[in-house]
Amino acid sequence: MRRLAGTLAVCVLVFAAVNYAHASVVVEVDKSRQQMSVVVDGATRYVWPISTGRAGYGTPNGVYRPQRLERSWFSREYYSSPMPYSIFFHGGFAIHGSYEISKLGGPASHGCIRLHPNDAAQLFALVQEEGAGNTRIVVTGSNPVVARRAPYGAPEMEEEQGDGQARWDPYEGGAPPAYRPWPGAWSTPRYGTWPEPGFYDRPRPFYRDD
Repeated sequence: MRRLAGTLAVCVLVFAAVNYAHASVVVEVDKSRQQMSVVVDGATRYVWPISTGRAGYGTPNGVYRPQRLERSWFSREYYSSPMPYSIFFHGGFAIHGSYEISKLGGPASHGCIRLHPNDAAQLFALVQEEGAGNTRIVVTGSNPVVARRAPYGAPEMEEEQGDGQARWDPYEGGAPPAYRPWPGAWSTPRYGTWPEPGFYDRPRPFYRDD
């Protein structure tokens, strides 16, 4: 009987140790709300404000594992900016502390996920304790959109209902735009002919976008 009780006690201790070793940590990053939730074994332990990538420097969505941890790190790309308690999860993208505390709660970074230094230290210690293999980083939400503006002095362009391409009419006056700095812009003009009966003896050139 004593042997059976001893065996049961050992089994309970082993079961508890296995459960502890496999504690699950899920770091949920919501870019739309600029908020991070840290869930340990299904229970939310922390909720913190963050800063993800600003317009033009979006933080990539996906499910990741920590790739490496750096307690003290300085950016090699952006002015040697301090990145304390860095948890790298996708190449150069990392969760790290930031001293620009006033910007937390809104997109402000070059793509990393910023935290208050105290919050970053807590998360760093938790991932170290539970292990990178038991930690998932889930990034969701939308990135800020870069505002699109026409070049200064360019004429207004109207959208045709046929093929959806923009056109510039030389008879409306003004110079044709040489470029538009966004995808689908007029990068290389194409030339065609636009006859004007009774005014020119030869066709008049016009531009068309790609």
